[in-house]
Amino acid sequence: MNFTATLLMILAAASLSWCQKDDQIVRQDFEGPNDDGSYRWALQTSGGIFHEQKGSLQPDSAGEPSLLVQGQYQYTAPDGQIINVLYTAGENGFVAQGDHIPTPPPIPPAIQRALDYLATKPPSTDY
Repeated sequence: MNFTATLLMILAAASLSWCQKDDQIVRQDFEGPNDDGSYRWALQTSGGIFHEQKGSLQPDSAGEPSLLVQGQYQYTAPDGQIINVLYTAGENGFVAQGDHIPTPPPIPPAIQRALDYLATKPPSTDY
C-alpha cells in the first residue's frame, strides 16, 4: 500500500513538471503514506493547474481493506475552457465527474418499457 501511494505522488509530480515545463510549482503539500495507509497531497502551478488527492484504506464488499481514492484536478484547456474534474477510485473502478464530460442520451421511453418488462421475466433456462 505504501508503495502505491508513493508511486501515485511521484507520478503526479512528474506529470505536472513534464506537461507544463514553463510553469512553476506554487503549492506542494504531501502527507503520508501514514501508518494506517492514508495519504494526502496537493499540487498547484503558476499556470493554473491544480490537483489534489487523498486516499485511505476502507473495507471492500468482502470486508477486506481496499484503497479508496478521492481527488480533483483543474486546468485550462487550449480553447480557454476551465476543466474541473472530481473523481473517486476504488473497488468499483475510476469514476469521474465534470461538466465537460459527455453523458449518454436518455433511453427512449419505448425501449425503457421493454427493458422494464424484460427485467420482470425469470431468466431463461433454454441453453
